[in-house]
Amino acid sequence: MAEQTLTIPMNPVKTETADSTWRSLYKAGAFAALLSVVFFPIQIIVFIVNPPPYTVIGWFALFQNNQLVGLLDLDLLLIVDEVLVILIFLALYAALKRVSESYMVIGTVLGLISAILFITSNPAFAMLSLSNQFAASGTEAQRTILLAAGQATMATWKGSAFQVGYFIGSIAPIIISIVMLRSKLFSKATAYLGIISNVIALGIYVPTIGVYISVFSVVFLWAWYILLARRLFQLGQSDNGGAKIKWRIISA
Repeated sequence: MAEQTLTIPMNPVKTETADSTWRSLYKAGAFAALLSVVFFPIQIIVFIVNPPPYTVIGWFALFQNNQLVGLLDLDLLLIVDEVLVILIFLALYAALKRVSESYMVIGTVLGLISAILFITSNPAFAMLSLSNQFAASGTEAQRTILLAAGQATMATWKGSAFQVGYFIGSIAPIIISIVMLRSKLFSKATAYLGIISNVIALGIYVPTIGVYISVFSVVFLWAWYILLARRLFQLGQSDNGGAKIKWRIISA
């Protein structure tokens, strides 16, 4: 009796797999999530050790004393984090598009728009420039103009662009996490953490205590990013695009 082994691809309808052609993107998303995990505590420590000033003149003085601390207090890491978020959203789209491409397009596009709004509305480098001009100004009239410009810049910081970016930036991962619940590529814990963390983040709109609720969401976001990084790294390491089974045929 001779024994032969045939390798036959499984029916893709019965086996859910991630598209292995996006391995590099999965890895990039994993590293981006890990970097975000590192940035979370750094940003919190900076705020605790060097609380942001309450006045424009205070900001100008902070930038002249330490430019890096001034940029960090004005959410420099948030700008970097939003660039990383773009990679995370793209990696999740590539992994989950087979589950629900329409919802993944909606979630990903909203996430990308949110990132762009956050980046463009951040006043860190504008305030640094105004601070340098203020320090170099020679007349009281020039200082008055620069102070007014600084006040206008800070007043628009949390304006429409920031608010819209924050809102859709919370809605987008909720949509993506709901798609995760229908997928076997990510654990239920990962999906539920994505939903819970971003629902809590929307608590910022609760009067009086909203800021504290929003800060509390960071704990869940931190855990969510860790799980995302772990799973995306696994997807980037293995071939998820072609599960196979073996059939043995016995002949005389």
